[in-house]
Amino acid sequence: MSFPSFPPEHPPRILVIGDLMLDRYLLGSCDRVSPEAPVQVVNVAKETRSLGGAGNVVANLAALGARATLVSVVGADLEATPLPNLLQRYGVPTDGLVADAARPTTIKTRVVASRQQIVRFDVETVAAVSSEVENELLDRFAKHLVESDVVVLSDYGKGVLTTHVARECIALCTKHGKPVFVDPKGTDYSKYRGATMITPNRKEAGAAAGIAMSSAGAVSQAGQRLLREHALGACLITLSEDGMELFEGGREHRLPTEAREVFDVTGAGDTVIASVAFATACGLTLLDACRFANRAAGIVVGKLGAATTTLAEIKNATVPRQTGLDEKVLDVDALCEKLAADRHSGKSVVFTNGCFDILHAGHVRYLVEARTFGDVLVVGLNTDDSVRRLKGPSRPLNTEHDRALLLAALASVDYVVPFADDTPLALIERVVPDVLVKGGDYRAEDVVGADVVTRAHGLVKIVPFLEGKSTSGLLDRISKEKP
Repeated sequence: MSFPSFPPEHPPRILVIGDLMLDRYLLGSCDRVSPEAPVQVVNVAKETRSLGGAGNVVANLAALGARATLVSVVGADLEATPLPNLLQRYGVPTDGLVADAARPTTIKTRVVASRQQIVRFDVETVAAVSSEVENELLDRFAKHLVESDVVVLSDYGKGVLTTHVARECIALCTKHGKPVFVDPKGTDYSKYRGATMITPNRKEAGAAAGIAMSSAGAVSQAGQRLLREHALGACLITLSEDGMELFEGGREHRLPTEAREVFDVTGAGDTVIASVAFATACGLTLLDACRFANRAAGIVVGKLGAATTTLAEIKNATVPRQTGLDEKVLDVDALCEKLAADRHSGKSVVFTNGCFDILHAGHVRYLVEARTFGDVLVVGLNTDDSVRRLKGPSRPLNTEHDRALLLAALASVDYVVPFADDTPLALIERVVPDVLVKGGDYRAEDVVGADVVTRAHGLVKIVPFLEGKSTSGLLDRISKEKP
């Protein structure tokens, strides 16, 4: 996975509009039950206040190194007093705040004892803001949009992002060519039509798509339906412990979770939307931006409360290594995703192919030498049906799955990709390796796929087989030694 530069040479400017909240934490200990009722008694030792809702999005952006601006509504009450100071602490201007005497400042109070949340109580209204306030919000949004690189709509369903406000914001972004990322709420996603990306969780996506999210297939159906019905550029569905799934341009990408320990999921969605917007503004593709956000979310869920993470933390995070042999065996689409990331980091790709029916020393030496021609070795593996067509009805002796696992167990092999054709030409056309390796006594120009590689300024290498080591020789010896 690639990363934005740190610190960013030109910090991205990101405009956030949505529901601002004040998160209040009462922290203490609990060691007894009240004599008045069967409830725990918390001895409060400390009180903290922080930005919540859209405010937590700007806090995450600031922690990553972005220049964030917020447009939102607060009440004309004492409870709003801490919010400007909290925003200024992150370098966020306060001229985007609209005071509305008709509504209270949203406050969420959480009581935490021994690092466990005991109860939460909210003071809020979910009524839509008035048309006058809508106009004021849009005026301030338009003012800041011109100097912004990316826009985030952080919808918590508290009345700021009305259908009119959301649609007008997206229309303005489209007009000015600004990517717009939406953390949605509710079941009517028509107000987000035309957004660059939306980031619902599993439950939200299912409700909006009208699909029971009971299987991986249902997640796919929901993502594709939301894309299609609302003309979205992409949809990223967060799946809690199952990671994330990105739907973009008719393709799906599953990103397994990178959380090491889940302690508190509060605000994880804010981290995801902020990280995707930040990484995109820094020039990453949507897929790489989602990988970046996946790692960022894996860090914040290990912290208490609506936490943030820094670019340095994300870069230095220790991600559990995936060592299962099956994880080196990929289909061609997954392989191309992996190779794109490898190439982005400057690695060269070597490709070879074969049946590898009975893995022997000749194969091992050949693959070790092939690996020396580059940084990543991809082995194309004939499927069982293609082996039968090439070698006869009695072959292969080992199944495709077994042959793939044996190859994946070799340190010299990075990826194994089965292919069903008689030749690997179509696969080579997808991979376009930097180096194409063939075993035997071929001439380079006679190797299947050589023209594809040389047109791309790659190399073709011929590696002689190890004398006396072959699958057919082993089979002849076995047949002769049968009683």
